[in-house]
Amino acid sequence: MVSLAKAWTVTFYGALALMVALGIWDVFFGYEENKCSMSYMFEYPEYQKISLPHKLTRQYPAYELYLYGEGSYAQENKNLLLSGIPVLFLPGNAGSYKQVRSLGSIALRKAEDIDFKYHFDFFSVNFNEELVALYGGSLKKQTKFVHECIKIILKLYEGQDFAPKSVAIVGHSMGGLVARALLTLKNFKPELVNLLVTQATPHTAPVMSLDSYLNDFYKTVNNYWILNAQDIKLSTLSIAGGFRDYQVRSGLSSLTKLSQQTQALSVVSTAVPRTWASTDHLSIVWCKQLQLATIRAFFDLIDDDTKQITMKPKKKMAVLNHHFIKYPAKPFEEIPNIVADLTGTSKWVPVKVTKWTFMAFNESYAMYFAFPLSNHRKTYTHIYCRNSMLTFMLKLQDYPKLSHLVVYVPSTNGNKFVVDCELFHIELRTVQLPVTHLFSFGLTSRQIKLNSNGLFYTVPLMNFGQIYQAFKIDIKSKCASTKVEKNNVFRLHIPWSHEDMMISSKAPTSTEISLKLHVAQPENDSHVAVFHMFTSSDCRYEITVRTSFLQILGQIIRFHGGALPAYIMSSILLTYGGQLQSLISVGHCLDYTAMLDREAKPYKVDPFVIIMKFMLGYNWFKEIWDSFFLPELDAIFLNTQSMCFPLVSLVLFLFGTSIAYWGGILSSLSVRLLSSLWLTLNRSSEIPNDSRLITTRLLFLIMLLLIIGWTTCGALAILLIYLYYVFKIINLYSNITTLKNNSDVMQNIPGRNENDSNSSIEETEKNDGSQQNLPPKPNVLPIGLAIDNAEDNFKMHITIVNLVIWIVFLSMPSLIYWLKNLRYYIRLNPDPCKHLSFFLVPTLGILGNSDIVSIKSSKLLKTAAQFPLIVAIGVVAFGSTHLYRVPYFVVIPLLLHMLSNI
Repeated sequence: MVSLAKAWTVTFYGALALMVALGIWDVFFGYEENKCSMSYMFEYPEYQKISLPHKLTRQYPAYELYLYGEGSYAQENKNLLLSGIPVLFLPGNAGSYKQVRSLGSIALRKAEDIDFKYHFDFFSVNFNEELVALYGGSLKKQTKFVHECIKIILKLYEGQDFAPKSVAIVGHSMGGLVARALLTLKNFKPELVNLLVTQATPHTAPVMSLDSYLNDFYKTVNNYWILNAQDIKLSTLSIAGGFRDYQVRSGLSSLTKLSQQTQALSVVSTAVPRTWASTDHLSIVWCKQLQLATIRAFFDLIDDDTKQITMKPKKKMAVLNHHFIKYPAKPFEEIPNIVADLTGTSKWVPVKVTKWTFMAFNESYAMYFAFPLSNHRKTYTHIYCRNSMLTFMLKLQDYPKLSHLVVYVPSTNGNKFVVDCELFHIELRTVQLPVTHLFSFGLTSRQIKLNSNGLFYTVPLMNFGQIYQAFKIDIKSKCASTKVEKNNVFRLHIPWSHEDMMISSKAPTSTEISLKLHVAQPENDSHVAVFHMFTSSDCRYEITVRTSFLQILGQIIRFHGGALPAYIMSSILLTYGGQLQSLISVGHCLDYTAMLDREAKPYKVDPFVIIMKFMLGYNWFKEIWDSFFLPELDAIFLNTQSMCFPLVSLVLFLFGTSIAYWGGILSSLSVRLLSSLWLTLNRSSEIPNDSRLITTRLLFLIMLLLIIGWTTCGALAILLIYLYYVFKIINLYSNITTLKNNSDVMQNIPGRNENDSNSSIEETEKNDGSQQNLPPKPNVLPIGLAIDNAEDNFKMHITIVNLVIWIVFLSMPSLIYWLKNLRYYIRLNPDPCKHLSFFLVPTLGILGNSDIVSIKSSKLLKTAAQFPLIVAIGVVAFGSTHLYRVPYFVVIPLLLHMLSNI
């Protein structure tokens, strides 16, 4: 029965770990291929360093400002006599100032095409590739430096004709957030920035909130933009990368809730006309299609009178909409020309049929085809035309005075040209497709068939609007003729968010499309996601939709993977509390994995979080909550971000428990392996002979690490004390092995029993010359009891090792940041781990010498055993999205455990 239960436990946690692995695989690998073309420089790129005032370089020694150039342009601007339009590029997390080259090179080529009538000067800031997405302590410093850079850039143009009074900013990743933070500076003049374009910037919240400085910076910026939305006149475009960008999910890049819609535009790269491609976090800065759209928009934004970017907000938003939302296949016109000249010698052909195809080959003259619309308005609602280069659709109701539609076909001169047009009623081309249920797990499907010979269909996807939904759509086509492949285009249109997706395919064939969302449908939005099909008239189509369990797992990891450390540590805390409780109930400590399987249950945590969330809906309870200065519940924050999955906390708890289970097995095996290696290298391993909890050597180590933590980097002190603790556990297990070996030797000697084992050990060690290391004889325990106590100690220490390693992981970003900037300063300021190290260093140091025997008799044991459960609830309630709070929660039971030894 025991082996059967163990097999079930291993299978259960193995299945959960497999689901986590599948979800991670879907996020990191389950996306479309890279459709972006690389941007290449036509001449060697040069980065000219701009000389900064001495005071500024002393204040910001790691930061620099550069001017980008190529070839003759770079040589001409060596003396910095600039006459163009300034654009400032801000790199993001670990980003390089050299990433400006794609935009700068394309803009230079565009300027050459118009004989430098207008041109842009691209500047770039070197932030020393700082990890600002993980460590927020330098974000304010970066913001202030950018402010100084803007003033220096504008000074370079003083005395020039048409000197600029403002700059445009392109911010990649966290660089976009730094640009938005400029408005929060007290002495910043908003008119210094006239346009902001952000690329893959997490605007709404940090990807992972690993320190309070990052969280506070976000709160300051977003609160300012929300409270001053009416006054902020900065035109802002936010571009997200789509599902290929697994570092910053596209929902975080939305500005919908942070600014006025008349001044901000948020779009996913898959929806950008003539781009139609998802970009990863780095390729978004060099994706040729996307950079071309950006540069075209920049040139259309130029005011002919000032030779600078226009100051008209409406024109700026019109240009951005033109290039990034609805591109009408013609240059931007601020005042569209509604009169077209159709005179000439071209042939006019009236078209009276409702469905028409024209094929031209080697036609030497142009033709006009006129479709009379007045006779069709009662029967049809739309007219649709297409060729291989262009499609358009008109809703007849929107043009009540339009008498004819004229299609112009130019002379083909040897090229084949095909155009199709048809009039249709939208209701007859609309077929609803209800999606399958979330918990169908792909076992059931729904299907529709399109048997008419139309060119266009619209398929509303009913009941599809949540981020936890994910489907596979399979489109099978059968054509009358299989000799020639027909072109098909499928478009997923999400009306509440600019995250459309375009897919092209050939018919007859089978096409599989993934269906999932970046942004959930707002509660007050009644629109329906629509699947548009631009098809071939001689083909029939069969559409099947089924739930994709793999992609649902991917969505859980994509939206909530950052919360897993909190759930892992919550499970380990329950295990930790169970082990302390077992010392009271049975007198010894149970194994980590067995205790985790018994104690780490979601019903011990989730109901309390749900009750708190429910009670906070009442004003009286909210007032009491606020009177204790308690922070906002993380579950409420998730609600505001429309990120709540059904039973998501339960799923995350199970996932976290499985990771804690296998992590515990891995850490235990690692310690055993390292102890074997230690025994091999150090054959004279001895039984511990100093039972004191606090030794002079330990006090010296604690004081040294505290000084290191307070004068250099707190995370460094945490890492060093953790390594010391692990070494103590390795040494402990080596001693257990030694004791067991000695016990086996004693049992193999005739006439000896366990009561004689102590004298045997003494005799053995006397022969080894190590008698002086033995403790006083009255303190020597029987060897069997000594082994049991040592194993209990080991089991407890392994749990602490598994718990504290996650604190080390969460503190690593600040350590990496400190190491990277060590040449500029020795002390990390501000340091998010400094105060944590003050508590954790002495606690772990003393726990490394702790003993089960002294804990059992402690009056604090009951209290220490109860606290892990309370802390486990607090970790999930307040640390799932604010991870920087978790280590401070964990220190509490560790501190009580340490005090139980004293």
